[in-house]
Amino acid sequence: QVQLVESGGGSVQAGGSLRLSCAVSEYRYSVSNYCLGWFRQAPGKEREGVATLDSDGSTRYADSVKGRFTISKDNAKNTLYLDMNSLESGDTAMYYCAARGPKWYVRGCALADEYNYWGRGIQVTVSS
Repeated sequence: QVQLVESGGGSVQAGGSLRLSCAVSEYRYSVSNYCLGWFRQAPGKEREGVATLDSDGSTRYADSVKGRFTISKDNAKNTLYLDMNSLESGDTAMYYCAARGPKWYVRGCALADEYNYWGRGIQVTVSS
């Protein structure tokens, strides 16, 4: 079982920055064996993938956040991060971190893949 807890959300003005954190706990296998990702859902819209980080270190980003957002992980702290810069009002959403794996059971780390573990989410509000 994987548990994920998000933190770091809040309100910021357009053009500002925020860092989201996700504490990842895994009681059977190492967290390094999982694909991790950030997703978001705005009111009235479907959930969309923002960024993913595979067990081999490869990353993927939605076109809407490329060049502005960076996904990373601190293995020593078992924490996933999402650094968000040049925030826009369109980035306002509930943000979720998610895990997919372990890698020997579930392959792939695409934004559109199904993820089997989810955090509860955290709100990010960008005002213009």
